[in-house]
Amino acid sequence: MPIRLAIVDGQTLTRYGLRGLVAQHSDIEIVAECQSAADAPATIAAARPDVVTVDVDLPDGDGLRLARQLRDGYPDLGIVMLVSRQEDDLLFRVLETGLSAFVSKTAPLDEVVCAIRHAAVAPLSFTASGLALAVQRRRSMQDRLALSPRETQVLRLLHDGLSTPAIASQMFISVSTAKTYVGRVYEKLGATSRAQALMSALHYGLIQYHEDGSSHESSECPGRRPGSDRRSGVRPLALVGSNAGNLGQVNGRPLNGAAL
Repeated sequence: MPIRLAIVDGQTLTRYGLRGLVAQHSDIEIVAECQSAADAPATIAAARPDVVTVDVDLPDGDGLRLARQLRDGYPDLGIVMLVSRQEDDLLFRVLETGLSAFVSKTAPLDEVVCAIRHAAVAPLSFTASGLALAVQRRRSMQDRLALSPRETQVLRLLHDGLSTPAIASQMFISVSTAKTYVGRVYEKLGATSRAQALMSALHYGLIQYHEDGSSHESSECPGRRPGSDRRSGVRPLALVGSNAGNLGQVNGRPLNGAAL
């Protein structure tokens, strides 16, 4: 049976392009389309697709927030995030949200098809072109920042919303010492306020996004295999592109380089 694909995208040209692309592949069929975040839940519920592509910038809402809702409601659903801007922090937000793939709208057509097929086979794993390089850039920046264990603890407490006196109490240090640690964190992150420090820390992967309610290099696209385990809870990563060797972990998720 062909992969049942739904499209959620506010751009007529993108939907038209996906229809043309899918028409060239007999193993994929479009079963539903919609233009907005508001219409997407009912559309997905009615069509029951295997895979959905979601534009990150929908005209009436945040595509990433919609994708998170879909992941919570449909654990077996393959979710491919389509983006107009290929930014490392956005890529990692998509990974942390539990989606299946991250694809630029300017990517080669074969890459789009490959992402759809991957999402149908292994919706709980993650694939993205350039992920290995993004991991390396993030690690390089984290090494340059070189926060000490105590500074890292302070950053996490700042992220939790604690005041400087509360941080001092939590860490069993004086308020003066806590102020010193906070100042060092700000300096290393190039920040002058808590908000700037947290934004920089999020960008560099030192802390993860919180929202309310919340490999081997390979050019081959996986075909649909019966019996794929979609409920394992494991979040493996399929690395696409160069330098996709053994990379350890990203945000606590193993990067073992295993081909999917």
